[in-house]
Amino acid sequence: MEMDGVRSAGLSQPAGSGRRVRATLVALLAGSLLFTAACSGSKSPSWQGGNGSGNAAGAPVSESPSPEPTLSTVAVTSPKAAATGVEAWSDVKYTSEDPENTTVKVTDAKGEEVKGTVDKDDNVWHPSESMDWGSRYTVTVTTPATEGKNNTVTSTFTTMKKPAKLVRVTSFLGDGNTVGVGMPLIIKFSRSIPEKYRADVERKMVVTATPAQVGTWHWVSSTEVHYRPKVYWKAYSKVFYKVQLKGVKMGDGWYGRSDLSVDMKIGRSLIMTVSNKTKKMTVKQDGRTIKTLPVSLGKPSTPSSSGTMVVIEKKEHTVFDTTDTDPKNGYRTDIDYAQRITWSGQFIHAAPWSEGVQGRANVSHGCVNVSEAMGAWLFKRTMMGDVITVSGTEEKLKNGNGWTDWNMSWEQYKKGSALH
Repeated sequence: MEMDGVRSAGLSQPAGSGRRVRATLVALLAGSLLFTAACSGSKSPSWQGGNGSGNAAGAPVSESPSPEPTLSTVAVTSPKAAATGVEAWSDVKYTSEDPENTTVKVTDAKGEEVKGTVDKDDNVWHPSESMDWGSRYTVTVTTPATEGKNNTVTSTFTTMKKPAKLVRVTSFLGDGNTVGVGMPLIIKFSRSIPEKYRADVERKMVVTATPAQVGTWHWVSSTEVHYRPKVYWKAYSKVFYKVQLKGVKMGDGWYGRSDLSVDMKIGRSLIMTVSNKTKKMTVKQDGRTIKTLPVSLGKPSTPSSSGTMVVIEKKEHTVFDTTDTDPKNGYRTDIDYAQRITWSGQFIHAAPWSEGVQGRANVSHGCVNVSEAMGAWLFKRTMMGDVITVSGTEEKLKNGNGWTDWNMSWEQYKKGSALH
């Protein structure tokens, strides 16, 4: 057996030496026990590999490491934190380590969420509605939890005060209107909109038709924009348009004043076609011919315009007075069943004085003359926005002389949009 490096067998030992060895070993063991007892509960010296922890097992115990700074997986970059004077349609831009699973929420001072959409490719939140003037908003951006990293960040900003320079926006049509299949949607502005701002204005004017129909806006002037579908509105459609221009920049420090929306209907299809060659009008309703009637158009010195127009307004009884503009050759006449089709004064109307030549000769001052009976019949059936096409006369319709949106091809019409 071996003990502490001393071999107890296989050695030649003198007599009595075994007792001396055992005594020596006992003394050594006793000293060892006393040393252990004396050190019990004391700190281990560093040369024994101790750490001063008083660990009863004698194993080294490490101290708690200093906390590392927490990193964030998201950040709001625009608007800057606590920014003021922020425009009412401003985007929120952010950074994220996990864009696909990042959520963005913008709330007002009451805690109500602002509607918006998130572009995960560009890390941008776009508002779907204008924010209020001079109001405080909070942005919260969140990603899934990541160990050791902050996955939520908040930031605040305040929108600009209500500006003094505001553009009034109006719609020609209102809720509940029912119009013909050729009726354009018409939006007017109280001041000119510079070309560089028109695209953004168009983006904020959204038209929804049921059933769906392709269409576009077309600027007829710097203060007026129209909308029409590619082909005539589908009969009995529902049309809703939302114009969200509050806070939209319109140039030179001007901003849109307010939003508006219109919920309207398209009626049955009624199309009037007039041929100078035959001196007749054909009336089709929902694709079916319901009447053919004789007409008299403008005489050579005052020809009717050839082109596609729509009914702009209707007056059952009115007075035509041209004496102010033409004192020498002007006239003043009572008129029944007048339906305006151009701004220059061309109407469809009853003309009992020309009934004898209707269907055979042109004698009017540019209007479409029909008999008293047919004037009443048409007036009862038409509505604003119904279509009339005149062909074969000496003069072509000038665009802008009435609601001439259908006097252009679809390709021509699209060119009037700031987005095409």
